[in-house]
Amino acid sequence: MAEVKKSPPAGGTTSGRTAPGGTSSGRTGGGRTGGGWTRFVTARPRLTLLVALVLTALAVLAGGGVADRMGSGGWEDPAAESTYATEALAREFPGSQPNLLLLLDAGEAGADDPAVAAEARRLAERLDAEPGVDGVGSYWSTGSPALRSEDGRQALIAARIAGEEKDAGAVLDRIAPEYRGTHGPVEVTLGGGLAVRHEMQVIIQEDLLRAELIALPLTLVLLVMVFGSAVAALLPLGVGIVAILGTNAVLRGITEFTDVSVFAQNLTTALGLGLAIDYALFVVRRYREELAAGADTYTAVRTTLRTAGRTVLFSALTVAVSLSAMLVFPQYFLRSFAYAGIAVVVLAATAALTLLPAALVLLGDRVNALDLRRLLRRGRPPKQDAAEGSGWARAADLVMRRAPVFAVATAAGLVLLGLPFLGVKFGTADDRQLPTTATSRVVQDQLRDGFPGDPGGAITVLAEGRATPAQYAAYRERIAALDGVGRVDGPVTASGGGTGHAYFTVVPEGETVGAGAQRVVGELRAAPAPFDTSVTGQAAVLVDSKDALGERLPWAAAIVVLATLLLVFLLTGSVLIPVQAVVLNALSLTAMFGAVVWVFQEGHLAGLLGFTPTGDIETTLPVLMFCVAFGLSMDYGVFLLSRVKEEYDATGDHEHSVRFGLRRTGGLITAAAVILAVVMVAIGTSRVTNTKMLGLGVALAVLMDAMVVRSLLVPAVMKLTGRLTWWAPGPLRRFHDRFGVSESDGPAPLAEPAAEKVTAGASR
Repeated sequence: MAEVKKSPPAGGTTSGRTAPGGTSSGRTGGGRTGGGWTRFVTARPRLTLLVALVLTALAVLAGGGVADRMGSGGWEDPAAESTYATEALAREFPGSQPNLLLLLDAGEAGADDPAVAAEARRLAERLDAEPGVDGVGSYWSTGSPALRSEDGRQALIAARIAGEEKDAGAVLDRIAPEYRGTHGPVEVTLGGGLAVRHEMQVIIQEDLLRAELIALPLTLVLLVMVFGSAVAALLPLGVGIVAILGTNAVLRGITEFTDVSVFAQNLTTALGLGLAIDYALFVVRRYREELAAGADTYTAVRTTLRTAGRTVLFSALTVAVSLSAMLVFPQYFLRSFAYAGIAVVVLAATAALTLLPAALVLLGDRVNALDLRRLLRRGRPPKQDAAEGSGWARAADLVMRRAPVFAVATAAGLVLLGLPFLGVKFGTADDRQLPTTATSRVVQDQLRDGFPGDPGGAITVLAEGRATPAQYAAYRERIAALDGVGRVDGPVTASGGGTGHAYFTVVPEGETVGAGAQRVVGELRAAPAPFDTSVTGQAAVLVDSKDALGERLPWAAAIVVLATLLLVFLLTGSVLIPVQAVVLNALSLTAMFGAVVWVFQEGHLAGLLGFTPTGDIETTLPVLMFCVAFGLSMDYGVFLLSRVKEEYDATGDHEHSVRFGLRRTGGLITAAAVILAVVMVAIGTSRVTNTKMLGLGVALAVLMDAMVVRSLLVPAVMKLTGRLTWWAPGPLRRFHDRFGVSESDGPAPLAEPAAEKVTAGASR
């Protein structure tokens, strides 16, 4: 859709406006017909829609069952020391890394009752014989007090299901019904890391279906309120459904080559509906403007694609670039959101620029059919669409008259809302992400509350290389003397120590993944040893995850910032506007990050929202939320700037252009933000805390961006910068003249008669 800018013919105008209300085209024929893409879409609309229908049907088939092939982990760095140690321990000492726990409740009889012990041994032997299960151990085989509850009523059988996450989940599905429930004198409940992840995956799929059932009808109602016409309202919804189904097919293909997180499906639904609706709103709104200006159907579609279509393409690029930054991180949890996000953005933009124009060509004026708002008007004159109205122009006038006050007050308020993020504490995701009624969560809660120590909280040191018993003993004494170490167990050797592998279990003082435990990890890694050592455990995983994120975060930020600067420059030709866009977009995210800490880390509103606060935030979540929310903010920023730039090219009047742009897009952006917020809040009803945090946090960021930043801060800042807003040095100006893209048909004339300016302004 990009088009090389051309200078207007001598004496010609660039706007061609003839319509009341300030539409930008008003052509009824004889104008440029657009490029080959536009001609292709408008020439064979039925064929275009038929091909799309066939491809969508194939996508439904290809994407079926994609969630079953996804994983529920992905927070660890696969190249980290802790990952290597975990895998080596699972291979050499399966019993040291159990991911399946059978909690046996003997009631009043107690775990030491002979009948209970006999049944427990029978279950352990049966579990040990299951294909794919190894490393089976139990309280009754080891006598370890850590495997029995403090009241003596409960005890554990621990095992490891080997293999990749999907294969291990399949084994769990097969054996779980055989062990869960009553077995003689004991009641068996399944828990452990594998059971937690598996149950999380099931709950996410159920919650996603419920979110879609909530979001789709509410979205349709809001679209009807925006457009009035039921026909026009159905078009964005159709584009969103096509984008979602297509992305599921793409993700299904990606799972053949790499791991994909099940959490990414939530982003697929949210962005599929949200962006498709944004783009379709913008395209349909512009098309209706052209019809109202007197253009025929084909000219209206061509003008819409040449103007709004370019903006949609640019918006899609900015969102895709923001999401692509997550590809630099090694955790497949983050990379999965990049896969899903880029796919859904591309498909949403493609559908909006292909299927939507084809449908508009076939509908013509009938896009305004079935005006449901007539039922509410009862003879009153029809109101303007939500995207129009003098209220936005008056708001822009007010803001620009008091620009310093609005700029300082708004920026200060946003910074204040973000202050809680200064106290953020990072942690790892665990079973407390699940609702308290989830079976695997119940098991873990009972382990935390009723068993000695903190299950899973120990740090494990893997020793590789042959060593004597004296060397092992000396190393144990050395690490036991480190500050923050509460107890050291081991070494546990393989086959009497002849294989050169052993491990020590280090119990830190204080919290499992607190600052003290993380400091112990560093001291253990620095401690001299007569053999090779590697450290794992929850604290070590957290340390490695933070290191991986910190190492790559500058690269991700550079990708987002530099790409944004370039794309916005190509759109506007200004040096200052891209910088403003980056800074103001960052400010729009402060409320989201402040709320994340205040609500989810500190636990305010936990009862109302239904989650368990853990006192920290999962390390990758802020990165994910930044990339998603920043991209969506740029989406709205491009919509506003494109209309401001179009008007400035035509009139050369800076303040009038800002007022015009806000008037034309203020209601549109607000409507799109409200609809996207509804979708994100529906996602935020999830029973999994991370998904809840993502949905509600991004919803807040989107609303703050549309209702505060775009409505107050942007016009105030643009008023303060004045005509300097559009400045660029000569070489960059020439570069933009050659390669830049905008909604207008060409650059503004050097001068415009004052009378024409007055007439153009009055017509609006």
